[in-house]
Amino acid sequence: MAKKGNRIQVILECTEHKTSGMPGTSRYITTKNRKNTPDRMEIKKYNPILRRYTTHKEIK
Repeated sequence: MAKKGNRIQVILECTEHKTSGMPGTSRYITTKNRKNTPDRMEIKKYNPILRRYTTHKEIK
């Protein structure tokens, strides 16, 4: 049986990459605590395709 905890796995996707027109996507997998952060996460992460730090938002 799986643990029933508050920590879940989420996928972060780059918001600026879609508008750039370049092929591929920049995604990161991380975990978050549902109780502490019930809203969608938004973090600045490195995008290797654009070669700079961009805003990554949580997707479903």
